Amino acid sequence: MRKNSKVTQREHTSEHVTESVADLLAHEAPLDYKNSSLNVGGVPGKKIVLEPPENDGRPAWNSKLQYILAQVGFSVGLGNVWRFPYLCQKNGGGAYLVPYFILLVLIGVPLFFLELAVGQKIRRGSIGVWNYVCPQLGGIGVSSLMVCGFVGLYYNVIIGWSIFYFFQSFQYPLPWAECPIRRNGSLAIVEPECEKSSATTYFWYRQTLNTTSTIADSGGLNVKMTLSLLVAWIIVCLAVIRGIASSGKVMYFSSLFPYVVLFCFLVRGLLLKGAVDGIAHMFTPKLEKMLEPQVWREAATQVFFALGLGFGGVIAFSSYNKIDNNCHFDAVLVSFINFVTSILATLVVFAVLGFKANLMNEKCVMENGEKILGYLNSNVLSHDLIPPHVNFSQLSTVDYAEIYAVIKTVKEGSFAELSLDPCVLEDELNKSVQGTGLAFIAFTEAMTHFPASPFWSVMFFFMLINLGLGSMIGTMTGITTPVLDTYKVQKELFTVCCCIIAFFCGLLFVQRSGNYFVTMFDDYSAGLPLTVVVILENVSVAWIYGTKRFMQDLEDMLGFRPHAFYFYMWKYVSPCCLIVLITATVIEMAISPPGYNAWVEELAQERFQSYPPWALAMCFSLIVVAMLPLPVVFIARYFNLMSDGSNKLSVSYRKSMMKDISNLEEVDEARSILGKNPGETPSPKPPSQAYLGPPGTNPLENPNSLSPNSCYGTSYQNAISPPPPPPLSPPPPLSPTHDHCPSSSCPSPSLTLDP
Repeated sequence: MRKNSKVTQREHTSEHVTESVADLLAHEAPLDYKNSSLNVGGVPGKKIVLEPPENDGRPAWNSKLQYILAQVGFSVGLGNVWRFPYLCQKNGGGAYLVPYFILLVLIGVPLFFLELAVGQKIRRGSIGVWNYVCPQLGGIGVSSLMVCGFVGLYYNVIIGWSIFYFFQSFQYPLPWAECPIRRNGSLAIVEPECEKSSATTYFWYRQTLNTTSTIADSGGLNVKMTLSLLVAWIIVCLAVIRGIASSGKVMYFSSLFPYVVLFCFLVRGLLLKGAVDGIAHMFTPKLEKMLEPQVWREAATQVFFALGLGFGGVIAFSSYNKIDNNCHFDAVLVSFINFVTSILATLVVFAVLGFKANLMNEKCVMENGEKILGYLNSNVLSHDLIPPHVNFSQLSTVDYAEIYAVIKTVKEGSFAELSLDPCVLEDELNKSVQGTGLAFIAFTEAMTHFPASPFWSVMFFFMLINLGLGSMIGTMTGITTPVLDTYKVQKELFTVCCCIIAFFCGLLFVQRSGNYFVTMFDDYSAGLPLTVVVILENVSVAWIYGTKRFMQDLEDMLGFRPHAFYFYMWKYVSPCCLIVLITATVIEMAISPPGYNAWVEELAQERFQSYPPWALAMCFSLIVVAMLPLPVVFIARYFNLMSDGSNKLSVSYRKSMMKDISNLEEVDEARSILGKNPGETPSPKPPSQAYLGPPGTNPLENPNSLSPNSCYGTSYQNAISPPPPPPLSPPPPLSPTHDHCPSSSCPSPSLTLDP
């Protein structure tokens, strides 16, 4: 390295770093290295560019396929199977797909691309990424980590439930196929709670959860669920204990196996009686629903959570990529796979639910037919009301509908006393179920009527375990990667400690009242905090770091400039949509009474109950605790009460920055040969300018202040230099040829290195 070069001089001086490479070169005429006769970079025609180091000691994915499967496994989770079909059924069937797809394009893909890009560019976890982009908004990463912790606590409980059902499936008949018999001496009666509900409902609430009637009654630990939770945490710990070295291999199976099961269920479901009715019901559009704001709000929320935005897992996974990986292609591909998976899961669910609806409707016809036959034998009804072609031994739904209509017309005054049900298939299909009600009750009940039902039950719950495991790996990576990037701790030891602590915290959810706490955490720990986190991510990149600067970074990283569509999405459309979503979420929380559906044993049904005061305080504490790092970090760094986090950069990260400095040295020496002063020899052929922003703006205009108190650039400055002195005034802009001053007196602007 030449001792008198400008880069070496700047490294050993106390002059503060105030300008980026793009800002410095903006004042110089671009050099045409390809056509210059003094090309000194080595290979003729090859430009000297700043390449971020690849071998910086950071782990990397073994292959692109492994990385894509990891992102797919994280984004495709239990919500695709039991949340999306419910929303589709509730919000207009096929018509719901229109707002969902529109919002996926306007919000989902751009923000997913943004998270992939910042993680890949800066090559750190969520805390390090947002400390670099804007230290005063460094609380974004901490909030993401805390939300991951809250979600991981209860999400693994659901995996524990699936593990319990998985092992219970290895018997015939399935234990939830029939109601248990209670024996009192020689007298045998059906369990009353089961008789009032159903076999699958009884097995879920009584034999699995053994739930209490209120959240205030803890009921003690449920031993079966505690052991299932322990097994779930052991599996998760083994999957993530070595970082992507272990989790990447797990993803080959956990990401692909659910698709095998879904295709098997789809083929089996289409062969079932009534499957076509269920699918037709799902795709029949109710276009008037598209005009309801609630439909668009729920579609935006589903898009938001389906891709895992804001959790930090997307950033963590992408930080292990090569710097030149085409993350734009990854964002579109993973979003498309996620959407197709939701459609596939919805087809499977509605095919099976159509089969179940037909069974329930036939059962209803048979039971009500027996009632009518009894009324005929007791002369309550006249035989003249029954059409001559009706055969009660083989009563069809069409014949019953005809009889029902005649009786209702003739016995209009006393019809209610007959207690006859209409038995309409559409009513059965309209019974909305979601979440645990769909997986552990409705779908489970339908599988009891399959031939070889234990096999299908084993496959279904093994699929749920793998879907949950893929999401849990991403969630745990969103916790471990930022901490391991920031602090020097042993990866294996830290991972094991996290799992042990999480298991003991998770005992809250395996009490007999634990199901109610799962509902509480699901409703309050992630929704609003994650929405705030993502809008701050969007604002910090688009408005603080600068969309034009970010687009330039993407061009340097990818080798091409993303379409102008992303510029406008990041800068205007996505922030506006997220603000509307936050407002709608707050309004929804304000007008909806906070509560939960409690299982009342005496009635054998669910009843909505409001949270007691202590539980209500706990609900809002989850929101406050998750969002608290945002104002705390902002205030602390605004008043210089805490460092900006740059002193936590890893040794390999610092070495990579010094390598960038040596690359800059080569550029400086090359420019010294080409001209007495940098930029003295203008390029005879200026390169064409790519799109940098909307018309009428200066492409190289610096939208941000690069002073020490600003957000951009602080972390790298501290990583390679001593603590900065008080800020200096920025030097005046230089003319391209420096004709106004001798070369010895021209100001020499400092450099800031982009990651």
